[in-house]
Amino acid sequence: MTDIPFHRLLRVETRKLFDTRSAKIMILVLAGLTVAAIVARGVVAGPRPRMLAGTAGVGFGTLLPALGILAVTGEWGHRTALTTFALEPRRHRVLAAKCLPPLLTAVAASLFALLVTVPVTIVVARVEDVPVDGGFGPLAVLGWTATNVLLVAMGLAIGMLLLNAPLSIVLYLSTPALGTFVGRLGGAGELLVRWFDLNTTVGPLAKGDLSGADAARLAASITFWIVAPMTAGFARGIRREVT
Repeated sequence: MTDIPFHRLLRVETRKLFDTRSAKIMILVLAGLTVAAIVARGVVAGPRPRMLAGTAGVGFGTLLPALGILAVTGEWGHRTALTTFALEPRRHRVLAAKCLPPLLTAVAASLFALLVTVPVTIVVARVEDVPVDGGFGPLAVLGWTATNVLLVAMGLAIGMLLLNAPLSIVLYLSTPALGTFVGRLGGAGELLVRWFDLNTTVGPLAKGDLSGADAARLAASITFWIVAPMTAGFARGIRREVT
């Protein structure tokens, strides 16, 4: 049997990601919400590019991870994994190809939001005849984009571990509330949130001012929410019986 090149697997999984009706609806809704949110925030808050881009990040943090979850759980739910793994028995290559398109989509979505933010900022500044309030430097842009990618990676890891789309989406969307609940349990709860709540530890990264201590806490939360469940999920996906 001829080896299937990885780039072909990647192309196939990318097509699967965007060919479904739910994915198309999500992308259209996300694009529309991004433009509407940035324009509306610009009118209300003025020409503040960092804030305008951050407004788009609210939708990214919800819909993009859900898209990633659907990418890694869809075939198990529709029972088409049997055909996929029959064509490419080396499951780790298929699973890796499923994870990359959502991560690249997060990067593309971030660039789209920035492309919308720039003209909106310029137009609002000219219409209101005020200077642009604060910049959005390269470090801040990279940190904000990396934050979007990490949140998608978190969704992928949860989906890979559970292999169940509804349960994975509910768990992912519940993590902010879970962090708030744990943080109210006293000193120990606050310590856990500072070190293991990814929604909290990505804050300095998104602002582009990550210190050494911030990086350590971010690494701990990435290990807890991404590395560990992704590793366990890969092992489960490779060994799980397909029926």
